[in-house]
Amino acid sequence: MRRKFLIPALILPAILVLDFVTKRWALVALDDGRSIDLLGGLLPLTLAFNKGAAFGLSIGDDSRWLFVPITIVALGLLASLYRQASERDGLRLIAICLVTAGALGNLYDRVRWSRGVVDFFGPVDLGFWNFPIFNVADIAITCGAIGLALSFWQEEKREREAARAAGGGGGGPAGGADSASDPGATGDDRWGEPAEPRA
Repeated sequence: MRRKFLIPALILPAILVLDFVTKRWALVALDDGRSIDLLGGLLPLTLAFNKGAAFGLSIGDDSRWLFVPITIVALGLLASLYRQASERDGLRLIAICLVTAGALGNLYDRVRWSRGVVDFFGPVDLGFWNFPIFNVADIAITCGAIGLALSFWQEEKREREAARAAGGGGGGPAGGADSASDPGATGDDRWGEPAEPRA
């Protein structure tokens, strides 16, 4: 049980602090439309305010009061999933904490003002498409979602293997049950030869 308390105690504050500090830095360093190129321009840093979903995906000018209750419900579901998770499933515990931390980080931005969530990584030019601008919270949510999918896949795989093993144990060779059901049958009877007369 100690593990289920230790993992969120380490991950949640770390992600929340990192998300808050980097967003605060972006608000100062990237103000007035300034941009910084990292990795030879592969990863530009550009300040943006997202009022929509993650990764700059917009569904309206001011949809924060739609996302706030959705996020709260999602957090409740994550908490329930965390309680049900086995302490031995470290991947699932870590993944849930990552998604939770990312959701809380973006929720804070939506509640504190109407400007939207602070994003600053990107846009990344993929050649055929500019990947939307994102932040630390979005990275945590994405990594956590991948971890959750992998955890559920592993669980399903284990259940299939257990069901296969349980159904794989069978009886003896064919015909054994029929022979055993005839108390008068002898070895000669089973081969179609007449049995020796009994005294």
